[in-house]
Amino acid sequence: MCSIKCRRLLLLRRPCRRGRHLSTAPASVLPRRHHGDAPRRGPRSPPASDTGDAAGAHEAAVKRLAAAGDVDGVQLALQEMRLRGVACPEGALAAAIGAFARAGAADRALKTFYRARDLGCAPTARLYNHLIDALLRENMVGAVVPVYENMRRDGVEPNVFTYNLLVKALCQNDRVGAARKMLDEMARKGCPPDDVTHATIVSSLCKLGRVDEAREVLAAAPPVCASYNAIILALCRELRMRDVFLVLDEMVQRGLQPNVITYTTIADTFCKDGELRMACAILARMLITGCTPNVQTFTALMKGMFDHGRVHDAFGMWKWMLDEGLAPSTVSYNVLIDGLCSIGDLNGALSALNSMEQHGCFPNVRTYSTLIDGFSKAGDLDGAMSIWNDMTSAGCKPNVVVYTNIMDVFCKKLMFDRAENLIDKMLLENCPPNTVTFNMLIRSLCDCGKFGRAMGVFHEMRRHGCLPNDRTYNELLHGLYREGNHRGALQMVTEMVNHGTELSLVTYNTIVGGLCQMGISRDAMLFLGRMLVQGVQPDAFTFNAIIHAYCKEGKVRMAAWMLGGMNTVNCPRNIVAYTILMTELCNQNRLEDAMVYLLKMLYEGIFPNTATWNVLVRGAFRNIGCIEPIDLIQHMTDVSAGA
Repeated sequence: MCSIKCRRLLLLRRPCRRGRHLSTAPASVLPRRHHGDAPRRGPRSPPASDTGDAAGAHEAAVKRLAAAGDVDGVQLALQEMRLRGVACPEGALAAAIGAFARAGAADRALKTFYRARDLGCAPTARLYNHLIDALLRENMVGAVVPVYENMRRDGVEPNVFTYNLLVKALCQNDRVGAARKMLDEMARKGCPPDDVTHATIVSSLCKLGRVDEAREVLAAAPPVCASYNAIILALCRELRMRDVFLVLDEMVQRGLQPNVITYTTIADTFCKDGELRMACAILARMLITGCTPNVQTFTALMKGMFDHGRVHDAFGMWKWMLDEGLAPSTVSYNVLIDGLCSIGDLNGALSALNSMEQHGCFPNVRTYSTLIDGFSKAGDLDGAMSIWNDMTSAGCKPNVVVYTNIMDVFCKKLMFDRAENLIDKMLLENCPPNTVTFNMLIRSLCDCGKFGRAMGVFHEMRRHGCLPNDRTYNELLHGLYREGNHRGALQMVTEMVNHGTELSLVTYNTIVGGLCQMGISRDAMLFLGRMLVQGVQPDAFTFNAIIHAYCKEGKVRMAAWMLGGMNTVNCPRNIVAYTILMTELCNQNRLEDAMVYLLKMLYEGIFPNTATWNVLVRGAFRNIGCIEPIDLIQHMTDVSAGA
């Protein structure tokens, strides 16, 4: 608002001359120009000296415009100063470069800096620092080195702020070795590094995974809590918790007390690793040492407890946080709502949503996404749609996760037209659907027998530049085999291989299962052999599908051979395989053989379930009358009692 008023006043007060640019500086602070003040024609001369009051007034105008973010007004104000012959103060030029940096216009900052002499301002270390900072904001690391070389040519001595920016530039470019050499140059120039210098190098080494090297740097530098926190975070990411405690002891020995960030980082790591007892021990250590937990601490502990089923303790943490007078953040509410949804307490989740505004929080896209997913998983699709409508009404822009969740709702409600329209809406909103979004729609269409429509979505997926993954192909293969289209499935497999998608265990199982359902056990065996050649370990599902196929064909001998071959490839036999084989044996009136496999099961430590006993009892009653089945039932009772 300030900048708009300044520009309007200037337009009203400033004489309109042809060929001049309009200024945005306030008219009240710019001196009027008389006819005698007009600049001379011919070669440009250095800006004429203005009075101190005029320069100060111009500087104040530039700073106001810069603070308001009016970069065009700043540019025009600088031009106005040059035309009026007022030398630009260092503060005004620094404010202008800073405004360009905040606006993401590093190129304009660079041009303005190189016009400094033309504006009557000699480059200083302060101006160079502002320029380098502007370049780093835009990640223009390559432009920093020429600027630094130009600074040395101008005879401007860099200060510690300059070196810190240069170290930051080198670290951003993964040149930490060069950044460490900069420390030697600082020492030669009599400019000792400060805490920021060392912390920047330590943090960069940690991000690159060179934690031990970072510890060496920190050992030779003055102890700074921020540097230690960076090392502890890196060690926690590698789950090197023993080293974490060694670093904590080192901090204390060097006169530093771990702060709330230190403890929260460690507690959060223990929570994510399921070590809730250790996380609570860290909380206790915080309290003993007089370090007060903050919202982030309680949120990390609460999330860990929700994730590992300790719901009551999670609610206790929430109450403790409120009793301490801490205002929950949006992240805290998101954790609470996610925990409530995970236990099916949707009313509690809605209550938490309604109480957010009371604590000055507003739901974000993560909040709505969690609620939509919670209602969808609970089967309350109308509730999920209601949350979606509330989200759009609140002006919260959905992201791809929210769109994918609501896509799941549409698919469960069999609203496929709306689901496909949602993809079009995502593209219009510049939120392109990802592979998960398309896979969800393709799976639902295949499950409903709409394979042709699923293929249409598959082709649309590629047109939008979204590459299918093995999950996409598996869903389509499942749909093809449900339609009995073995040839189309083989073509899909060929396409997978041609596009560089490796056949996974799930893919092989989909193919083997589909072939077995179609009664093509011979081809299923060929794919089993291909699995073994490709080094893909078959699992129980693979063998169970083939055993079932052989039993349906009446080939009990082949089924028994497959059962025996499971251990050969390190695939333990299970109750499903035995039950399938015994079912077919009973169907062929071979109860005694079925009983042999029952004993074999028991010998291997596999206990029959209800389905297994039902198969044997039906076979006994059907084939041998009513006396011996009673003995079998008695045997079942004895086995169950022994188990």
